[in-house]
Amino acid sequence: MSLLPLLSNFIPGMLAFAGILLGSPDSGGKSLDYYVSPGGSDSAAGTMDAPFATIHHARLVAIDAITKSNPLSVQIWLMEGIHTLTQPLEFYSQDNQNGRTKLSFRAFPGAQPVVSGGLKLSDWSQNPQAQWVTTIPDGHQPRELFVNGHRAIRARHPNTGYLRMDKVGEDRRTNFFFGANDFPISTQLEGLEVVVFHDWSVSRMPVRKIDPAAKQITAIDSIGAKGLAFFNLDNWEENPRYYLENAMEFLDMEMEWFFDSESGKLSLILPGNQNPQSMDIVIPVLDNLITFSGSREAPVRHITFQGITFSHCAWLLPDRGYNGIQACHFDDRSQVGQNGWAVVPAAVTGEWMSNVRFEDCRFSHLGGSGLWMGAGSVDCQVSGCHFEDISGNGIMIGEGRDRMIDGRVWYEVVPEDVATGNLVENSTIRNCGVQFYGAVGIWCGLTAETMIRENHIYDLTYTGISIGWMWNPTPTPCRDNTIKNNHIHHIMQVLSDGGGIYSLGLQPGSRLTGNRIHDVRINTGRAESNGTFLDEGTTDVLIEGNMIYNIARSPLRFHRAGENFVQNNWLFTSPESPAIRYNTTPEDNITKDGNLIFEVEENPSDSYFTPYIDQWQAAKNP
Repeated sequence: MSLLPLLSNFIPGMLAFAGILLGSPDSGGKSLDYYVSPGGSDSAAGTMDAPFATIHHARLVAIDAITKSNPLSVQIWLMEGIHTLTQPLEFYSQDNQNGRTKLSFRAFPGAQPVVSGGLKLSDWSQNPQAQWVTTIPDGHQPRELFVNGHRAIRARHPNTGYLRMDKVGEDRRTNFFFGANDFPISTQLEGLEVVVFHDWSVSRMPVRKIDPAAKQITAIDSIGAKGLAFFNLDNWEENPRYYLENAMEFLDMEMEWFFDSESGKLSLILPGNQNPQSMDIVIPVLDNLITFSGSREAPVRHITFQGITFSHCAWLLPDRGYNGIQACHFDDRSQVGQNGWAVVPAAVTGEWMSNVRFEDCRFSHLGGSGLWMGAGSVDCQVSGCHFEDISGNGIMIGEGRDRMIDGRVWYEVVPEDVATGNLVENSTIRNCGVQFYGAVGIWCGLTAETMIRENHIYDLTYTGISIGWMWNPTPTPCRDNTIKNNHIHHIMQVLSDGGGIYSLGLQPGSRLTGNRIHDVRINTGRAESNGTFLDEGTTDVLIEGNMIYNIARSPLRFHRAGENFVQNNWLFTSPESPAIRYNTTPEDNITKDGNLIFEVEENPSDSYFTPYIDQWQAAKNP
């Protein structure tokens, strides 16, 4: 297969590419290059003119070369096109036994390759209702559908917004009553979900029964996390919000779709006279795209991904539903003997990783979370990446409290396991929490020396950045984390009790500094939304030089917090809300110095803040 016509379109990129090869310190026989194209062949040589067809084969060839010839670096260049995975791409400690070879997967200059776990749908026909219908292959239960790169809407009622429960059932957990004519009664309950909003999380539960006469909905199990009384349905609101999803009766607008699991048929309404046969319509089918499986003794090392898009990864709800607790951690009743909380998985995930990097990559159209650098991740980096249209969290770093070793929590036995020295910088994170509204843009559990800087985080249903995962000041390895110079805005758009930055636990040496946080205007539920929320146990944290404005309630809020330091912040507030709120926190715990407090009239224009922003930036960078 000749690639000359393709290359002629990318002369500038090829000049840069030649510079990479000629200027590489690993050249001269010490650097190997392989090429992959969806139109190639795995029986080919893997050269530029005869590329491999699959990334899996290229990986095997690269690992074999690393084992046999010990090169300093191996580059796998991905050509233009959709690189569809039929199984996850997996990396292990033994892949790089010499410990020094740098393996990279890079976009060929000028190309925009997509690594996809999706299945393109075809064989559409139109029914009398002008809906397009196709049969989904056996074994697939789609929860997402993407039409020409845009997420279609799983048929729901109401189409926007939500309904209000008329009253909750006697047990306050499994059922509730609805009003007359609130929604069309579905004739098929298989696949029907009720989505219930709590203050800072949601539950997605299969419906067991609808009684039209009693106007009562009963879920398949208790709604909300068990064992936590504050998840009683009416704990936060007397008439909680909810909506219903995935019934044929709700399929009533363009770009909505419905999947009938009994017949295996998927129905879709397209705008106007559009024909799906000529469109790119995809469902995610693979539940993981990339996995790094190292060990404490031998981490996965020195792997880079550059310029690649990761898309179309599925995650199916457990049989007993999704009962969110916080930040995509949930109560999973399907796992007998489950220790601690389950977590919505990520499309790209790993444990025991060292120097794994993602540069200028894109994560989009994902059914779970985006990227998770888990336990034992050290010196990993996310730089210049874009995260968008993700059902769960955007980025996750480290782990929570639940892992046990010989009956004891991990951080007491092996505190050195803590994820350390990881970096997220110059990246954009937006439109996360599309299904699981309690998701956050960047979640950090118990981590050390994490640096999150210069990112643009916006358009989120809940919190921007969450750091720490201990609801009291118990010592853990969580320390010396820095959240610096991020721009966070238009968050908390669906849920409450969070903020631009949300913090928990004892974090000695941690700093929240130089961040601009604004437009946290929607405040639903009982608890308030804030610019920065320093929640239970937050101790030994410096909050310095931040500019926080256009907030529904207080710019800063402490709740059951220890001793912290607040200095040189620019805080804009209204007459109704104090600049700093103390919930069950002695005000003497908070040392304050040099903060500027501005009282602003209600609903100021964006231009009102412009001169203040200029002054604040000048003060930051004299």
